[in-house]
Amino acid sequence: MNIHEYQAQNLLKEFKVPVPSGVLVVGGDDYQAVLGAFHLDKICVKAQIHAGGRGAGHFKNNFGYGGVKIASSKKEALDVIRSMIGNTLVTKQTGNGGKVVHKVYLVEPVKFSREYYVAILIDRNLRRPVLMLSTEGGVDIEAIADRSPEKLHKIIIEPSSGLTISQTKELISKIRLTMEQAQELSDLLLKLYALFIAKDCSLIEINPLVLDKSGHFLAIDSKINFDDNALPRHPDIAKLRDIEEENPNEVEALQYNLNYIALDGNIACLVNGAGLAMATMDLIQYHGGQPANFLDIGGGANEEQITRAFRIILKNPNIRGIVVNIFGGIVKCDAVAQGIVNAAQATSLSLPMVVRFEGTNVGEGKEVLKSSGLRITFANGLDDAANKIVGLCCKKTSLKSNK
Repeated sequence: MNIHEYQAQNLLKEFKVPVPSGVLVVGGDDYQAVLGAFHLDKICVKAQIHAGGRGAGHFKNNFGYGGVKIASSKKEALDVIRSMIGNTLVTKQTGNGGKVVHKVYLVEPVKFSREYYVAILIDRNLRRPVLMLSTEGGVDIEAIADRSPEKLHKIIIEPSSGLTISQTKELISKIRLTMEQAQELSDLLLKLYALFIAKDCSLIEINPLVLDKSGHFLAIDSKINFDDNALPRHPDIAKLRDIEEENPNEVEALQYNLNYIALDGNIACLVNGAGLAMATMDLIQYHGGQPANFLDIGGGANEEQITRAFRIILKNPNIRGIVVNIFGGIVKCDAVAQGIVNAAQATSLSLPMVVRFEGTNVGEGKEVLKSSGLRITFANGLDDAANKIVGLCCKKTSLKSNK
């Protein structure tokens, strides 16, 4: 789960990590009253969306600036707020559609001498948290990792012992700091790790972490993600979820305990089991197609969930074909088949569909589909299913008969 910058800053503050003071502004607020709380005329206005690259982005209404703007007066800040809220911001992470800005974060600009990058994340290959530090803060860290990997310093954290002071000192020794600054940064890194563990984070990123004019560290901007599976034990974090920032189909899928993630392709996938779903998408790409979604209906999906799953994937206007890949265990192939029939009848389904059934009630499932009158191609295995659906979609053909 992702959260907004202002929420991440509040969490950092809770764990005694120094951050600039800021005020949230939401559409419908009295903007002038909020601005009256600022003691300085210069105000940094930051659009709050779940996407990076806001400063380098642009609004569709062509305001002449991106999602981060320093206003030189409260009057200018008022104009910027009014321009941002309710309009669509496009960044490298939003795609061409962009995201509508519903709220902005106001902070007083900070004068600083140096910028750093700090992050804690899970390395899935190592199965360990990794702490990263770089002197190249305030820029695209991915570009730094590609162009100058030696400038991105890393420490692998052993979960049983956690982050140690000796590790922070080892990491900090790779950059030039005074003794007092090194001690302050060490304390800050330990606080970040405490937050990472306490809230089951999957990512904490501060970019930039700066040395202000007084020589102290300040987290100017931050990003925090959480492990969705841990949210039941963190109701305070779950409350931070902003449904407006998420794909509506993904939100609907959650309501029915379906694991759905929208992608950019045109071949819809309905599969049971995360591993099987990944393999299905890989083979679609191997045969030259592009999956439109990840969809794992789970091991015990019922007929209603399957019907709902079909309704969700069919909301994507880019879909040109559907592959159904079911290995029946607890979930029965005939229940999946009936869900397909229900959804097809409710949505006037006419797209090419390839179905691969194996396992519990496979014969009954195929009979349900054959007797339904739907135009379906059956596949004899995973590779065959992927190959057939790619062939059908590339040719832009409709299925003429059951096979």
